[in-house]
Amino acid sequence: MIAILGAGKMGEALLSGVLRAGRPASALTATARRPERGVLLRERYGIEIVSNTEAAKTADTLVLAVKPQDMGALLAEISPHVPAGRLVISMAAGITAAFIEERLPEGVPVVRVMSNTPVLVDEAMSVISAGAHAGEEHLLLAEELLRPVGKVLRIPEALQDGATALSGSGPAYFYYLVEAMVDAGILLGMPRAAALEMVVQSAVGAAVMLRDSGEHPVMLREAVTSPGGTTISAIRELERHGVRAAVLEAIEAARDRGRALAEG
Repeated sequence: MIAILGAGKMGEALLSGVLRAGRPASALTATARRPERGVLLRERYGIEIVSNTEAAKTADTLVLAVKPQDMGALLAEISPHVPAGRLVISMAAGITAAFIEERLPEGVPVVRVMSNTPVLVDEAMSVISAGAHAGEEHLLLAEELLRPVGKVLRIPEALQDGATALSGSGPAYFYYLVEAMVDAGILLGMPRAAALEMVVQSAVGAAVMLRDSGEHPVMLREAVTSPGGTTISAIRELERHGVRAAVLEAIEAARDRGRALAEG
């Protein structure tokens, strides 16, 4: 039995993906802060909605999907009911495995996860790290849970804050770029719908080429960049405005903000 504690947007996205992958509704349960949210999840997915303590007592795997600021209160609530062998998977940004281990019974295996919103379309990037008591079997269980909704990568926990900034927040950076490109299309006289369709398909095609070709992004970019052509003129303007440096600083700022939130 898998229990998702705090089935908000990310928790529900994981829940729906696991069900799409073929797990029966009887193998999953969830908790929700608001009763009406629980009713909605029950009606939408046919799963049982239980209390946090009931989930801690009965589930083999606990997925903690609450907001970082709510993690301490949740752990205090469930700690007396979590057996030593229960696998705990945390999806809360910035919360370390040690933070969770200190608040649960000794020896509980914890796997820390950072995923992102494309979990809704089974294209998530999930990065996982083992806590002090988690072994290979626990990482494999986490991968089995997450693989149906996207790609899974193991990293050292020391890199988790960076992963949060890079891939956890990553979709927002692409949406921001798409928004700017669509505005550029409108500036050039195109209808918004046409500009959006062109930009989105260009983004999808570029992403698929990048993923499937095995080529470095520099090589793919250079293949589009003819001598004295339109693309190099655009690249020159991006460099003149410091776009590359802005991206580096933005992602670093996201990493730093994640650390600050985790510290309270």
